[in-house]
Amino acid sequence: MSQQTDRHLWSDATAGAGDAFGALFDRHVQAVYRHCFWLTSSWADAEDATQSTFLLAWRKRGQARLVDDSILPWLLSVAGNVVRDQQRSLRRWRNAVLRLPPERDGTDFAGEAAGRVDSQRRMREVLTAVHRLPRAERAALALCVWSGVSYADAAVVLGTSEVAVRARVSRARRRLARLLGPRNDATPTIDPSKEA
Repeated sequence: MSQQTDRHLWSDATAGAGDAFGALFDRHVQAVYRHCFWLTSSWADAEDATQSTFLLAWRKRGQARLVDDSILPWLLSVAGNVVRDQQRSLRRWRNAVLRLPPERDGTDFAGEAAGRVDSQRRMREVLTAVHRLPRAERAALALCVWSGVSYADAAVVLGTSEVAVRARVSRARRRLARLLGPRNDATPTIDPSKEA
C-alpha cells in the first residue's frame, strides 16, 4: 500500500479506509513533526501538535487539497493552524493563572525550569532570530528548509512563483547568518528527526 500515490491513498482514506490513512501517516509524520518542532521549539509541544494535526486531518479529510498529488503541503498548513490554536490556548491559560492569587506554600519552580533540555534553549535562540525575518521569508524557510517541501509545492501553498520562493529562502538564510553570527555552540544545526 505504501507504493500508492498520496492521491490514491487519500481517496481511500476519504472513503473511510483507516489503513490508507495509516499509510499516509507513516509517510508524512516525520515531516509534520519537524514542522511542528520548528514552529514551537519544544519536542513535547511538537508531539502534541503532530497528533492533533493528524486527528484533525482525519476529521476533515473530505476538505483536503492535494498539491501535485501530495497531501503534505495541506498537512503542514493544518499543522500551522494547530500550533497557532495551541499557542493561543496557552496564552489564555497563562493569563488566567496570572490572575490567580499566589500559592501560600511558597513553592519555587525555578529548579524545574532550570532543567529544560539544552536543545530547546538553543532552538529558542534560533527561533528568536527567525521571528525577526519578514513573514514571507519565514514561511518559505519553514516549508522548504525545515519541512522539506519542494520549492514548486511551497509556491502553490504560498500563492507565489517558485522563483519568488527560492529568493525568499536565499534571503532568509543570509539574514539568519548575519543575525546568528558565526556558528558556535549556542547556535547549532538541530535536527528534530533525531529526537523523535
